[in-house]
Order: sequence, then C-alpha cells, then structure tokens
Amino acid sequence: IISSDGYIVTNNHVINGADEIEVLLNDRRSFKATLVGADPSTDIALLKIDASDLVALSFGDSDRIKVGEWVLAVGNPFNLNSTVTAGIVSAKSRNIGILATAGGNLGIESFIQTDAAVNPGNSGGALVNTRGELIGINTAIASRTGSFSGYSFAVPANIARKVTDDLKQYGEVQRGLLGVSIREVDKDIQQRLQLDKVDGVFVAGVADGGGAKEAGIEEED
Repeated sequence: IISSDGYIVTNNHVINGADEIEVLLNDRRSFKATLVGADPSTDIALLKIDASDLVALSFGDSDRIKVGEWVLAVGNPFNLNSTVTAGIVSAKSRNIGILATAGGNLGIESFIQTDAAVNPGNSGGALVNTRGELIGINTAIASRTGSFSGYSFAVPANIARKVTDDLKQYGEVQRGLLGVSIREVDKDIQQRLQLDKVDGVFVAGVADGGGAKEAGIEEED
C-alpha cells in the first residue's frame, strides 16, 4: 500500500490476465481492486481499492542502498500470510534476463539482489530497509528447483515510483529513448578497435531520428 487512499503496487505477473482482482489486507478485510495500469517492461502494476485511512509505506531512495546493507522481505510465500525474512543486499543493478522484449516492450532490469528468502507468493511484496522504507518490490528468484536457493531479486523503489507515478497520472509509462543499441566491450571488440582496455560500451547501431544520432553518436563508437 503506497497511499492512504488505496493505491497499491504489485508485480504485473501477479495480476496479468486476471478478470477480477481481490486485495486481502493484513487485518483480513477484503476489497475488489481496479487495475489502474501495468508496465510489463518493469513487471510493475498499480491497483486501486476503495478505502481510506490506510497505513501506507513510504518510498525510500533505492539508489542510496549499499551492498551489505540489511533488508527485510515481506510477502505470502506458500500462502503463509505476512511472512518476513531478513538478508543483505548482495548486489545492485542485476540483469538476469527475465523481462525480455515482448510485444514491443523493452525489458528494463536493474534488480536489487538480496539473500533474503523469497519464494513463490512473495511476488509484489515489499523489500524494506532497517528504517522501514520501501526500497524494492520482490519480483524473482534464481533457482533450479522453483524454490529459494539463496538469491532473490527486487525491482528498485526508484523505478517502481517512476512507473506508479506515470500510471497514476497518464495511464502509461513515459520514457525517453537514447536511440542506440549497445553491447559491452569484450576482448574481440578491444582487439578490433585497438582499445587500451576491455571497458565501456560499444555502439552497435544508431536509430534514425533519435537523440543520439542528432548528437553525433555513430555506429562503432
């Protein structure tokens, strides 16, 4: 719950394809929810329930979290309501390739990786810091069994806040595009372009009419 008047953030994959959405609060009250909007590119969805004076969670600044910082993950794994697990931030800006391009939507991944136990049913739950601020939305696990194997991933709060603000105001997410396709510099590129070190990004292509092309960025920069 991100506002006292009933706006709720969850994962798109939690509600995708649903005919009706029900929200069950911790005090066992049940509400029929309206889907305000969803963004498959970040796997975030915004819901609204007809309620007031709800206790809401405030967004923290996910850019300021540090590797090693303690975090708590909240969710309903295996129908165990309001389960809390603890862990540390293991890494930032992880791309694990689960939000692939589909239907013209470019997957945007910059996950917070933690070792807080997350299982099926945790999706859409809060990842909070020790000050009780929302720093992420629990979204995925890396597992060969389908259950927690030591790594979990959350959409950073700063991304979730941008997405929910846009969904609330515009009904869709507004984004600026650089207008390039890039890849990491590897050993082959370093040798071909005679670079000093294996570092940086390689411009594989430039879109016509985009900001990058107008600024003078060229293919193979």
